Amino acid sequence: MRFVAVIIFALMTAACDQERDITGSTTSTCPLRNYNYNPRDMNQCVNACRSCDRGTTVTCTTSCTLKGAR
Repeated sequence: MRFVAVIIFALMTAACDQERDITGSTTSTCPLRNYNYNPRDMNQCVNACRSCDRGTTVTCTTSCTLKGAR
């Protein structure tokens, strides 16, 4: 019975997705964020999000609002 439990646990662990989240992972490689980016300015934040994180206007606006942009 323990052997079956160990096998099930191993299969469940192997099935976990190990892929990294893309959003926010390109901070150091995006030129827009490295030079002229003010995260508190809504327009600049949304433009950087759309360019660097490949987001949409809706998701970037929400993200920037949560980060404190106005």
